[in-house]
Amino acid sequence: MGRFLSYLASERGLSTNTLDAYRRDMEDAMRFFAEHPPATIETAQSDQWTHFFRNASQRSLSTKTVARRVATARTFLRFQAVLGRDVDDILARIDRPKPERDLPHILSREQVVRLISAPDPASPLYFRDVAVMELLYASGLRASELCELRVNDVNLAVGFVRVLGKGHKERIVPVGKAAAQAIRHYLDQCRGNLMRTQTDQLFLSRTGRAMERVGLWQLIQKMAVRAHLVNEVSPHVLRHCFATHLLGGGADLRVVQELLGHADVGTTQIYTHVDTTRLKHIHSTYHPRK
Repeated sequence: MGRFLSYLASERGLSTNTLDAYRRDMEDAMRFFAEHPPATIETAQSDQWTHFFRNASQRSLSTKTVARRVATARTFLRFQAVLGRDVDDILARIDRPKPERDLPHILSREQVVRLISAPDPASPLYFRDVAVMELLYASGLRASELCELRVNDVNLAVGFVRVLGKGHKERIVPVGKAAAQAIRHYLDQCRGNLMRTQTDQLFLSRTGRAMERVGLWQLIQKMAVRAHLVNEVSPHVLRHCFATHLLGGGADLRVVQELLGHADVGTTQIYTHVDTTRLKHIHSTYHPRK
């Protein structure tokens, strides 16, 4: 499995989170085949892989998770083909289930304002907390993308941030006036007080280290409680809000795709099913029997 993961990291440039998902899927397959000899992940045929997928379904794993297991298996088989194994017949016999597409949880504009207004002005982390949430909502960054930002990645003079996304693909995203002002306040009045050693990481924790994804998630959760938001709120929810509110305001789908860093516009299209207000407006504006 180590060679396979190294191949994914070097040849396909996958993110750490994606590699972790592949590792979990492969470990699950290895455990299954160990319990159902004589097949192994290196020797399993199509019917044995199908047995593995059926077992995952019987364990009540979601269709999305089973579909990911199938995708991992197919990627592993293609890797085996690179090593010289004939896997064409196996790949042809492995069905690819269509994953369910859950609609993302979205906050209203008023709820986003409450969330961003939740930090305590008396806290030494006030300016950091506001800047983090303003930037998440203004630019639709993934949690890992925000945590990996460097000071030089943010150009407040022109109002853009440089982001290194999935597959090490770089994109430039606007930050907006509110987020730019919040980041400027953080840099001027907070970040220097947090630094313990010289670092170019933009957002720092209370201990002066680079903010990590777990800490970011805990921050958003804490602010959600302060804002009296009952449903679970995470950094990714603000990314969903960014996309949905942009489309609701009339933004072009392809532009939102580019801002989010989606490789496939089909991934972005899910947000068109979320904003029913926009759909009603389009229908009433253009349908001949409005």
